[in-house]
Amino acid sequence: MRWWDEAVAAWSDHMSLGLTLLCLIVLAGVVGLLWLTWPAWLPNRWNLTKGWGRRHKRPKRAEQAVVVTEEEIAAVEAAPDELPDVAPAVFATLADRLAAQGRYAEAVRERLRAIVRELVDRDVVGAQPGLTVAELARAAGAARPELAPAVTTATETFSTIWYGRRPATADHDATVKDCLDRVHEQLRGRA
Repeated sequence: MRWWDEAVAAWSDHMSLGLTLLCLIVLAGVVGLLWLTWPAWLPNRWNLTKGWGRRHKRPKRAEQAVVVTEEEIAAVEAAPDELPDVAPAVFATLADRLAAQGRYAEAVRERLRAIVRELVDRDVVGAQPGLTVAELARAAGAARPELAPAVTTATETFSTIWYGRRPATADHDATVKDCLDRVHEQLRGRA
């Protein structure tokens, strides 16, 4: 290790110990800043928000029929102002039932909840209590621009009915159902 001794001696002839330590600290700070702000520079960067070293893609879910139980539907009906942790198909099934009964405003609400659950499950938006429909549309559009038209249309229809106090029709329900189908297709296509 003679080369190491000679390299350290040559370095210490030109730089003091204090200046060497300061350079090392500044270099570590710059590397740390680059590490956290430009992850594209470091392809195997640790993901600090979701655990260490998870850089792999999620495996694709096999398309399979979702079995919706009466208990799940009852849980959704019991909490109309919350977003229960159930599959989006549960909300869609409840929306179909409500639409069949002519309760279109509630059907639109349940379809929008299905869209939100789909977006949360696919990590497009976070589950944030108190998130307005406008904020939801903006967040989804920012995360995945191809979703913006469908989510915006669904949220505007919801706002027209629930905040504008307009009577809901079968056309409103069909519009939001189409938006749910488009969101579902686009998210499943990129899963």
